[in-house]
Amino acid sequence: MTTDISLVAQVAVFGNKRAFDELVCRYQSPVRRFFLNQTLGDSQLSDDLAQDTFIKAYTNIRSFKGLASFQTWIMRIAYNVFYDYCRKMRNEKLEMSNVNVEMKNDSSVHSSFLTSHSSFQMDLYAALALLKPDERTCITLQLIDGYDIAGIAKITGLKDGTVKSHLSRGKEKLATYLRQNGYDR
Repeated sequence: MTTDISLVAQVAVFGNKRAFDELVCRYQSPVRRFFLNQTLGDSQLSDDLAQDTFIKAYTNIRSFKGLASFQTWIMRIAYNVFYDYCRKMRNEKLEMSNVNVEMKNDSSVHSSFLTSHSSFQMDLYAALALLKPDERTCITLQLIDGYDIAGIAKITGLKDGTVKSHLSRGKEKLATYLRQNGYDR
């Protein structure tokens, strides 16, 4: 199997689109999963943000220095794409953090979302909606994507101690919400 560094070099030096396609195939699932968790299950928005991420990665691939893994680099781009989107929405007075916790009663939730997700996933997204955006990002990167504190810090640009604080507060909020809704530890 060709390494990420070799594929990046093929794209950066020769403009090899097949090499970039291979990178997309390798990392589209983690990027899309990241967006699904940040958008609380909005698959259409997640797909749009993932597409933006890979477009930015392709146009900026020559700036990849190899100081971190390609996965960390692409996740950093995804993180920035999401927060650019949130800033844009805030500017339009539509804050992502004000998602209605009562998702089942929210008419803006697509029926396809409700029918395609289990009640646990809906409860998990409702619990994630209670978190501040940085808490949600840190929680999902650690608990769902398996990054350690140093990896989360590289992706988000936050200090290790700040990541730890977001994780601690976020886990406590999640545990409280899930306990109150009938989930045992």
